[in-house]
Amino acid sequence: MHGRDLCWKGRRLVHGKIVSMKSGSIRLFAFILAALAVPVSFGAAADKQQVQAQVLEQNEYLCANCFFGVSDYYFCFAAGNKVLIGEQRTPVLNWRDDTKNYFTRVHKSWAAWTTPGQSVQLRYDDKNIWVTRADGKDVKLRQDYSRDIFSNPQCRGAVKKSSK
Repeated sequence: MHGRDLCWKGRRLVHGKIVSMKSGSIRLFAFILAALAVPVSFGAAADKQQVQAQVLEQNEYLCANCFFGVSDYYFCFAAGNKVLIGEQRTPVLNWRDDTKNYFTRVHKSWAAWTTPGQSVQLRYDDKNIWVTRADGKDVKLRQDYSRDIFSNPQCRGAVKKSSK
């Protein structure tokens, strides 16, 4: 018998018995589904706390006359009994006009987040802070307490406390 003689319309001959190939396909699909579900179950995100926060201060390290540079924007929030400092790193292309970022024409999310007022709704966990832009999309700020660039005493206290 030739190998082509063993297959007929989704069936194959195994140890003298005709077996449907559907059962093997179902087992393979179930295995792939289980393999994809395992990383999701172990990588569960920490709970995000949602609070109304007060913007204490904001500061920035701008990349002036940049050809594919990065500007850093820092925001300090009073969130309940915690002071949170978030950093947004934004790609910049502005070699002719320091007040513009030509990348924002192509990728709107690369615009720096601007505070809508003194009070903002935000979510945070151990590593990040999420704030909402005017168009309703979330902006992720990375918590960074390494730079002492603020003049507000509460913000400076949070930087110094974390460095000890």
